[in-house]
Amino acid sequence: MNHNLVDLLIHDASVWTPGGLLVDGAVAVRRGIIDRVGLMRDAHHWPEPSRRLDARGMLLLPGLVNTHTHAAMSVFRGLADDLSLEEWLRKHIFPAEARFVNVETVYWGTLLSCVEMLRTGITTVCDGYFFEDAAAEAAERSGIRAVMGQGIIDFPSPDCSDPSRAPAIVRQFLDRWKDHPRVKPSIFCHASYTCSPETLKKSHALARERNALFQIHLAEGPGEVDQIRRQYGLTPGRHLHGTGVLEPGTLAVHCIHLDEEELDLLASSGAGVSHCPESNMKLASGVAPVPELLRRGVPVGLGTDGPASNNDQDLFGEMRSAALLHKVHRMDPTVMSAPQVLDMAAMGGARALGLGDEIGAIEPGRRADLVLVDMDRPHLTPLYHVPSQMVYAASGADVHTVMVDGEILLENRRFVHLDVDEIMENVRKIKKSVKKSSSSVIGVL
Repeated sequence: MNHNLVDLLIHDASVWTPGGLLVDGAVAVRRGIIDRVGLMRDAHHWPEPSRRLDARGMLLLPGLVNTHTHAAMSVFRGLADDLSLEEWLRKHIFPAEARFVNVETVYWGTLLSCVEMLRTGITTVCDGYFFEDAAAEAAERSGIRAVMGQGIIDFPSPDCSDPSRAPAIVRQFLDRWKDHPRVKPSIFCHASYTCSPETLKKSHALARERNALFQIHLAEGPGEVDQIRRQYGLTPGRHLHGTGVLEPGTLAVHCIHLDEEELDLLASSGAGVSHCPESNMKLASGVAPVPELLRRGVPVGLGTDGPASNNDQDLFGEMRSAALLHKVHRMDPTVMSAPQVLDMAAMGGARALGLGDEIGAIEPGRRADLVLVDMDRPHLTPLYHVPSQMVYAASGADVHTVMVDGEILLENRRFVHLDVDEIMENVRKIKKSVKKSSSSVIGVL
């Protein structure tokens, strides 16, 4: 065996690096790690590759990081739309979950979402739901890098009829996946209005004990703010700060309704934030103060939220929405610049998940989670400025090839190992049972 060989050489690409764009660039991958990054003229002197990947006419990006979704909810995509968050959850989603969520729906729904995400350049996803063991199996099969959060609430749930058993389910989940190279187990306490302070503290302590990410929705809607004020006499941000769960290793999702003091508390805590602009717009939840969070140095990544409230999982769309939403909301075209938003979609998300040393940029030593974007497209011609083109003009449909840990999962828009038709057919079967049993489904084909 020649140990000087590299596994893969991506050549003749435009490579987006932390230092800017390398035209006629090359990237060498060895054992799942980026080994070298440089110009093609220098690559002739690199170790001989086992395989060459011709990337002429393409842009090589770091894999995108989706910091928040409920992937299995693809089975409920389009079930209930154009509603407030509270009505959507309590009258439609919670009842549907109680009736239809099981191991099978979670597995196939998550696998379908992984297909959608990989196809649009997402190589890392942070998920939170019920039956997360089945969701993790789906993520493992797909090849995506995943942080999978077992859901916890203080009332009976689809995978736990007795809430007192929830800690045991979480521990079993953490134990099973603790050593997996790509799938990291996590704990997802739904929110402070569905989890008591005691549940939050115990779950957070377990997450710290196991070095697992602790996820929680925070200040998503005005109804949450009112309820937490009534219950505890505090705003959601102050309440969570008081429980001690806001610290490094915590991911706070949404963070819309926060005042200046809460923003300072969040910044000093070291917690990361997931910003989900399209879901927040669709549910009219509000506009998160992301420019203020970024100015305070908070690690902020982008999230799609679940496919029942977005309704797609295309992070290129989230980039565009994030940039435009904050400009018009503040009547300031300079906020949320294209470079800033592109960084949020990769390195920002990696930092928010505690993976900032592993992924998020194309440089030696990082995992080879890479995406080739086909730039030979009318809407991407001409190219002056990579971040502007990616944020304002590109879409997930422009993704050509995707790899995780140096393994090519999607090549020339075709999956290498997954049978997409099989996955979609199984989700269609689930939809038929939902339609047959649910009177709340309107206008479903």
